Amino acid sequence: MKFHVVTLFPESFSSYLNESILARAQKNKIIDFKFYNPRDFVKPTKVQTKKDKPYLRVDEKPYGGGPGMLIQAEPMLKALTFIKNKIEKAQKNKVGEKKENKIKIIHLSPSGKKFTNTYASGVAKKFDHVIIVCGRYEGIDARVKKIFKGDELSIGDYVLTGGELAALVMIDTISRQVKGVLGNHDSVEEMRNASPDVYTRPEVLVYNGKKYKVPPVLLSGNHAKIEEWRAKQAKKFSN
Repeated sequence: MKFHVVTLFPESFSSYLNESILARAQKNKIIDFKFYNPRDFVKPTKVQTKKDKPYLRVDEKPYGGGPGMLIQAEPMLKALTFIKNKIEKAQKNKVGEKKENKIKIIHLSPSGKKFTNTYASGVAKKFDHVIIVCGRYEGIDARVKKIFKGDELSIGDYVLTGGELAALVMIDTISRQVKGVLGNHDSVEEMRNASPDVYTRPEVLVYNGKKYKVPPVLLSGNHAKIEEWRAKQAKKFSN
């Protein structure tokens, strides 16, 4: 599984993706991350003096008025075209492979459909490449999603400063559905009865003079009873 993220702030991803399970999955070449900054697809603005630095502008005022700025269509379209061409070129260079790359494009938007674990599982099973488009400011020129059609998604009923956090949530959720990413695939919650309450040693925890014990059923060794208890706990949590 390869993730391609279009973002104005690619450096904001490194600290999370290069730790723990996702770092190990990258090392084992199970998943891979590539980042594309729209600023790399625009020409620098002209400078007035030698002291001025060229500015890679990607934003403009919206037609019809309103606060804030929008990301222009051209740099986003150039970035997406570059990604698709790169994927197609890589496939052609693979000798003896007739498999066609399956690509899912995700446009992040507060007004998009709710992202779910079921959706993540479906993407992990059906696609080889996931392209995630992160917005900033007041959004992206709407013509981008009309030209590069995909799914418009949101991670919740709130508005973030940009799409980077939402992209991380989706990457994490989809990645753990890819076989081999988790050390034990049974760790995927929907593959088992997952209780919201879990326990480990010590068997009896003493805190501020009070004793907190592990539920006896978890110490019984009766796996049927343990699964029954977990199922009840999971049902209680879902309600």
